[in-house]
Amino acid sequence: MSQPIGIAVVGTGDWGANLVRNFASLPGARLVAVCDADPERLQKSAALYPQARAVRSADDIASAPDVQGVVIAAPAVSHYAIARQMLEAGKDVYVEKPLTLEVAHAEELVALARHRERILMVGHLLLFHPAVRYLKDMVTRGELGELYYLYSQRVNLGKVRRDENALWSFAPHDLSVILHLIGEEPIDVVARGSAFLQSHIEDVVFVDLRFANGRMAHVHVSWLDPHKIRKFTVVGSRKMVVFDDMDASEKLRIYDKGVDRGGEVVSYGDSLTVRSGDILVPKLSLQEPLRLECAHFVDCVRERREPLTDGANGLAVVRVLAAAQASLEAGGAPIPLHPAGAGVS
Repeated sequence: MSQPIGIAVVGTGDWGANLVRNFASLPGARLVAVCDADPERLQKSAALYPQARAVRSADDIASAPDVQGVVIAAPAVSHYAIARQMLEAGKDVYVEKPLTLEVAHAEELVALARHRERILMVGHLLLFHPAVRYLKDMVTRGELGELYYLYSQRVNLGKVRRDENALWSFAPHDLSVILHLIGEEPIDVVARGSAFLQSHIEDVVFVDLRFANGRMAHVHVSWLDPHKIRKFTVVGSRKMVVFDDMDASEKLRIYDKGVDRGGEVVSYGDSLTVRSGDILVPKLSLQEPLRLECAHFVDCVRERREPLTDGANGLAVVRVLAAAQASLEAGGAPIPLHPAGAGVS
C-alpha cells in the first residue's frame, strides 16, 4: 500500500478550515502542517488537529520534506507569491479560486508548474458538484441538442468584502462552470456594475460573454440582494436544464421542452412549434463536492496526472475575470479575448 500524501494547508480562515477538515480525514492523505499568520486562527487549528504542525510562515512549509502537496487558502492577493514559492520548492499545489489576480501571474504559474513537472490545481469547486458533473455528461452526449445560451445568479445579502468586489469574490464559480460546459473561452466580455456600499468596490456586477459560435452566457453576482440564489439555467435546442444549488432535494431539473421547426406559421413563412414534455429530476450522488475535490488532488499527486481543474483551467477563468474587470472600469465597453475560442477542459 502506498504511503499517504503529506498535505499542508496555508490559510485557516473560514474556507481554509473546511479544507483542513477534509484533508485531515481523507484516506490516502496525511495532514502534516497548518499555516496562518493569524495566531488565534492558528491556535484554533492546532487544538483541533494536534497531529499537524502549526507554523506562521510559508517558508516552513516550503522547506518541509514531509510535505508533498500544499493547499493555499490564503487571501487571493497572496495566491501568486505563495504558489510560486511552493512550486519552486518542488511541491504540488492546490490554489483556491481565483488562481491569481493578474493574467500574467497565472500564465507564469502554469509555465512554472509545467517546467518543474508539478501538479497545479485550482479550487473550482462546482466542477466537482454531482449536479454539474451530470450536466456536463448531458452536454457531452448531446442530450441538450445545440447549446444556445446559459445564465447564472449568485446573489445574497452579505458577506460584504473589503478587499475585492463581487466579481472576483463570486463570479469564479459561475465562470468556471460556463467555460467547462461550453468548452471554450469567449471572444469578448462586457461587464457593468455599481458600488453602493464602498467606493470602487462593486456590490453588484452583470457580466455578458459572447462566444465564437454564437452562444451567449450571462452572470449576475451580488452581495446586496434580498434573496439567496445559486442557480444556473442552460438552454439547448432539445432540452433545458436548471441547476439550483439552494434546493435541497431537487438540485437538477431537466425540462424536455423547446421550439421545433414545423407547425404554426409565426411570421414570414417560418413554421415553429412549441414543444413541452416531461420534467426529470435525476438522482444525484450525495457526496460533498469539497471532499471530492480534495480527494481528486490527492489522487493527482499520487498518480502524477493532470487535474480536472488544472492551471490552464484556472488561467482561463482569470482571463475572463480580468476582461470583465477591464470592462467595468471602461464603463461596460466590450473587451476582446485572444485567441478567440481557445479550448477549456
